[in-house]
Amino acid sequence: QETDDWVELRKIEQTEFLGYDKLETEIRIARYRKVSQKKKTFYQLVFDQTPFYGESGGQVGDTGYIEFEGVKTSIFDTQKENNLTVHLVEKLPANPAEYFTAVVNTKRRSNIANNHTATHLLHAALREVLGSHVEQKGSLVNADHLRFDFSHFQKLSDEEILKVEQIVNENIRLNSTLEENRAMPIDKAKESGAMMLFGEKYGDAVRVIKFGDSVELCGGTHVNATGQIGMLKIVSESAIAAGVRRIEAITAARAEKYINEQLNMLNSIKETVKGSKDLLGSVTTLLKQNSEFSKQIENFQREGLKIVKANLKSKVLMERGVNIIADKIELADAALVKDLAFQLKGEIDNLFLVIGADINGKPNLTVMISDNIVAEKGLNAGQIVREAGREIKGGGGGQPFYATAGGKDVAGLQAAIEKALSFLQ
Repeated sequence: QETDDWVELRKIEQTEFLGYDKLETEIRIARYRKVSQKKKTFYQLVFDQTPFYGESGGQVGDTGYIEFEGVKTSIFDTQKENNLTVHLVEKLPANPAEYFTAVVNTKRRSNIANNHTATHLLHAALREVLGSHVEQKGSLVNADHLRFDFSHFQKLSDEEILKVEQIVNENIRLNSTLEENRAMPIDKAKESGAMMLFGEKYGDAVRVIKFGDSVELCGGTHVNATGQIGMLKIVSESAIAAGVRRIEAITAARAEKYINEQLNMLNSIKETVKGSKDLLGSVTTLLKQNSEFSKQIENFQREGLKIVKANLKSKVLMERGVNIIADKIELADAALVKDLAFQLKGEIDNLFLVIGADINGKPNLTVMISDNIVAEKGLNAGQIVREAGREIKGGGGGQPFYATAGGKDVAGLQAAIEKALSFLQ
């Protein structure tokens, strides 16, 4: 990455952030510079003041645009760099020294706020259900979902996940309003019981965010009242390190969409097992029947394999001390062909086996050679299938004693078998 020097239009110590109160405001560009990556060029802009939130504290940066005389310049990301808020644009405005109107993508910001506030409520609910040992170990908040990493020593049970979710959704329905103190002395914040990230360095004055019983130090953007979140749905819980768990969740319209999709799936299952009052019982019966049918199919396949094997053994051709089997067979599964090849290797000494099979319209070539033949004649099954595989417009490989090839042309199987046999000459 190559970064040009800053072009300074006006001196500022830092960008004033207005984004807690405004999503649109007048700004001026204080400095800008060009950044070149492999095949991409973009510009970084620093404003004198901004409604755009720069990525930090696990929350992604805002997007939106700046506008002058009807011409919009799209901002595709906002980041923090050396205490400056840096706005990323693909094209530099034609007149960077002018006054611009800066506008944040309101819907995206609202979705991010939903997920950020829900993260605070989730943190409090986890501590209530699991215990005070729960501490935040990381988070990601974007417009689509939230991810929360926390200290806990074991997998959460289904009951614990349900309880956490219920507590969060109860607090959402309470419609608790945002209580915010943007410059609380750090000692007073500690006295208030505000959650602080372990190892994080805080200044003398901190921003405290409170929703009901949830009190945290946080610089991110939040809803004005929890009811805006609508609902929270936990979609996964997993381990990411020793003693650290991860929850992923969705809120608002995405949670609603997710639940509707699950209900649609359930309704489709109901349609599939029409007339049944006991849906779970019907599905369980179907699964049991499927398992029984699968066992029957396996038995049929084993019997079929015995017949194919017996047929091949009846076609053994002895030539110069080598037992040769070369034929096309009908088996519907490559795994069965492999099983057959290894069985024959175990039952026939000095074996040179070439099998061609049509598996669901795709050609399959298998070569199996007894270890002593490999050593004595210097044959290599992998090399043989690579050469013979060309006849079926494909290729493959494997070990010196066993290799397979696939291709596109079933009509070439006989030619591939003959090509493989030519290596014995």
